[in-house]
Amino acid sequence: MVTVLPRLDLPASAAALEGAAPQAVVRWALETFRGRVALACSFGGPTGLAIIDIVMRVDSRTPVYYLDTGLLFPQTHDLIARVERRYGIVPRAVAPSLSLAEQAERFGEALWARDPDRCCALRKVEPQRAFLREYDAWITGLRRDQAPTRNATPVAAWDDEFGLVKISPFATWTESDVWRYIADQRLSVNALHAEGYASIGCMPCTRPIRPGEDLRAGRWSDSGKIECGLHARKPGTGSAAS
Repeated sequence: MVTVLPRLDLPASAAALEGAAPQAVVRWALETFRGRVALACSFGGPTGLAIIDIVMRVDSRTPVYYLDTGLLFPQTHDLIARVERRYGIVPRAVAPSLSLAEQAERFGEALWARDPDRCCALRKVEPQRAFLREYDAWITGLRRDQAPTRNATPVAAWDDEFGLVKISPFATWTESDVWRYIADQRLSVNALHAEGYASIGCMPCTRPIRPGEDLRAGRWSDSGKIECGLHARKPGTGSAAS
C-alpha cells in the first residue's frame, strides 16, 4: 500500500524536478519514500550503474534488485559481482516462479522466439510485480533518448502497471552524458558494450546494434517487439507509460 502518495502532489513534484540533476532527483526519491523505495538495475546499460553509484552515495541501505530471468549473459553476472565488491552490497535477484525447464514443459521450447511477449511477462513482468508489492516507489534507468517509445519519459509519475511511483533520475540525460559520468567516476560497465551491444538483456533476444540504429534496436531484433512490458506504452501513443 502506498503510504506517502495521499500527502504528495506528484505532478507538482515532477515539474519541480524536471531538469534537476540526477543527484537531486535521487535525494528527493530516497527522502520522500524513505525505506519504501527500491532501485531496479538490469546491469545491461550504463545508466543503471550511474544510478547505483549516486544512490549508494546518498543511502547505501537502499535495496538494489535485478530480474534474474535465467537467460542473462555471463558478462552481466560478472558485472553484478563487480558491483557487489565495489559497494559492499548484494543486489537481490528477482526470479520467475517457473524455471526454464518448467516454462518449456508448459509452453514449449524457446518461448522467447515464438511468443516473446509471453516470455517477458513470465520472466520479467510478473516477478517484478510481486517484488514491488513491498514498496511505494521504484527507481529506473529510463532515458528519453534511448528509443522513440521513451521520448516522453517523466522524471517522476504514477506507474499504473505496478501500482506505485516510478522515478527516472536520468530521464533528461543523453547517452553521452551518462558515459561521461561513468568515465569520471571510473565505474565498471558490462563488457559486452565493447562488442557493440548498447542495451543488454537476455541472451537469445539481444544482439549488437548496427551503425545508425537506436540504442535499443538490438533487443528482440526483427520481431516487432519494442519493450519487455516493464515500461509499457500508453495506448494510442508512441511514448512509454509511466
